[in-house]
Amino acid sequence: MHYSTDYSSPVGMITIASDGENIIGLWLEGQKYYGGTAGELVQNDDLPVFAAAKTWLDRYFEGEKPTASDLPLAPIGGEFRQAVWKILCEIPYGECITYGDIAKKVAVQMNKPSMSGQAVGGAVGHNPISIIIPCHRVVGSNGSLTGYAGGIAKKIELLEHEGVDMSRFTVPSKGTAL
Repeated sequence: MHYSTDYSSPVGMITIASDGENIIGLWLEGQKYYGGTAGELVQNDDLPVFAAAKTWLDRYFEGEKPTASDLPLAPIGGEFRQAVWKILCEIPYGECITYGDIAKKVAVQMNKPSMSGQAVGGAVGHNPISIIIPCHRVVGSNGSLTGYAGGIAKKIELLEHEGVDMSRFTVPSKGTAL
């Protein structure tokens, strides 16, 4: 059984999901792939893991720099997606990485000569634990702020919150809706 709770954040309402011990999902209201592979969720605001996640989010939105390893995370996904999400967890607060850079890292880990940036983009886009697994820190190689399931406006808001110099990035003409 999977459980959920809500968290009111500066970027809108957030739903957090758990298997009872681990965080398995965190979605912004209206996010693409909302709920993902979590299945049916039963509201339960009293789980200790939810208290820990809310404290983590409080710290993050207060300007502290908590890391993904501070929480028990168990995103649901296959081997390739897990490899990509693990790399996302390593992106430092306030820094960005490109889809191509992630593709190179995944290729090395999987002993392949290369990896498609588009395949990486699909895995990043299906990240079920937004913000904590910081997929908002991934940008296009040309500096485009493309590809955030929560919407480009939320991605910009999160990056600005982290103090990222936004002058080097561009907003794509497509995909700017919330």
